[in-house]
Amino acid sequence: MSLKLDPITVEVIKSSLIYASEEMGIAVRKSAYSPNIKERLDHSCALFDRHARLIAQAEHIPVHLGSLPWGLRRTLETIAREDGPLHEGEMWVVNDPYISGTHLNDVTVIRPIFLHSSLAGYAANKAHHADVGGMVPGSMSADAQDLFAEGLVVPPIRLVQNDRDVAATIALFRANSRTPSARSGDLRAQTAGNYTGERRFLELCDRYGFETLESAIDRILDHSETRMRAALREMGDGVFASEDVLEDRDGNPSIRIALQLTLKGGTAHFDYAGTAPQLPFPMNAVFGVTLSGVYYALRAVTDPTIPMNEGCFRPVTVDVPEGTLLNPLRPAPVGGGNVETSTRNADVVLSALAQATPDRVPAQSGGTMSNVMIGGTRADGTPWAFYETNGCGMGARPTMDGIDAIQCHMTNTLNTPIEAIEREYPLRVTRYEIAENTGGRGRFSGGNGLVRAFEVTEGRAHVSLLAERHAVAPRGAAGGEDGTCGRHRLISSNGEQETLPAKTTLQLGPSETLEVQTPGGGGLGDALAAKG
Repeated sequence: MSLKLDPITVEVIKSSLIYASEEMGIAVRKSAYSPNIKERLDHSCALFDRHARLIAQAEHIPVHLGSLPWGLRRTLETIAREDGPLHEGEMWVVNDPYISGTHLNDVTVIRPIFLHSSLAGYAANKAHHADVGGMVPGSMSADAQDLFAEGLVVPPIRLVQNDRDVAATIALFRANSRTPSARSGDLRAQTAGNYTGERRFLELCDRYGFETLESAIDRILDHSETRMRAALREMGDGVFASEDVLEDRDGNPSIRIALQLTLKGGTAHFDYAGTAPQLPFPMNAVFGVTLSGVYYALRAVTDPTIPMNEGCFRPVTVDVPEGTLLNPLRPAPVGGGNVETSTRNADVVLSALAQATPDRVPAQSGGTMSNVMIGGTRADGTPWAFYETNGCGMGARPTMDGIDAIQCHMTNTLNTPIEAIEREYPLRVTRYEIAENTGGRGRFSGGNGLVRAFEVTEGRAHVSLLAERHAVAPRGAAGGEDGTCGRHRLISSNGEQETLPAKTTLQLGPSETLEVQTPGGGGLGDALAAKG
């Protein structure tokens, strides 16, 4: 039975839990080896109670965070079935997408938190490791036909036992990566994040007592549920259909995502019947990723001040047929589903929500993370691998322009600074600028995309590109113009240019330049009323 608590104590505990998860992220970032984590912040952290309910998360990566509760529960079920109960002093690591959610590069580390020898909660974080083996440097090939071609697949195994690193587990990751030092360093950074979360959680137990903390958590979750139901009720009842497409490997806009959203009495039901069957190339998104898109869009359109926890999504149900693009069956490849399909799913959900609340939803943003993976071997034989997502144009908002060159929707990372790229890798960045006039015109203009160009300074490199919105432009809204599609180009030393597909692999020589241009966002409102 929950204790009666004063609201000030509940509020202090809520804020303390949220900041504890933020501090976890700081520990991961400060301890990480790879630029993808320490510079781009491609990691996410959260705390859970002993019932595996999400109680607090940091403002990190939407596609990570939405899948963490789903992944944590499936991981704990697997551990219980295969290994038995958890023990003090352990951490578990997993990257199997069909257990943990997202894709193989996203490595999840979980710490069970014990108080007086009894399970009290969990600290968990997920971080994108820039290379976990597979066909190509960066481990996200556009040509992978199954999960096993995408890299090392790790079921839940111990990373820490008796508060000591399990050397064999770290060796496993090192042996299956082109960048072993970064892998072991980033794993230790993730353990540092969980130790930080555990320490802060136990401090709250000491300060308030475990019974008081649990009662406060119940109140916090119930409050989020109440506010979410109220926000959904404010939208009114109705049934809203939306759909959009992804582009296949040949650039054809042929892969359909279909959604029927039902709002009724403060609840929301998402039905994806009619979505394309799963694919033999890596645009499939595991169910945890699909949940992430739903949760992100709802949070963005309702009230972002509602504390993000398990209570937010008690009024939400999601139904996706098995064997489809958004709920594939193992071992379908999923590398691009986490980054590209997740973003298109967010577009579809926002489109449905816009029919219920048109004054809260922007025009379509660039609609792609424009993934770039480059890797090779240095002259001394050392392998290297670079990974980055690139910002695009944000769609125009109902009361103002979109933002230029920003990570939109399902990602929330930074760029990799040019100085970090040129220090860590045999690469030179020759262009990095706003792609002018790529945002759609309207009463409010869409944000512009960006241009980023790379040269290899040492030998040759293998390049993998995985992007979207090269054939179908981001849509404008309420009469606004569409944004401009993205493009990839290969430029030779004599200036000859070759247009590259959105999804491709190629070799980049020392006399060649790879140029990535990302899409602009759609405009909003009558284009005849555009400024200027």
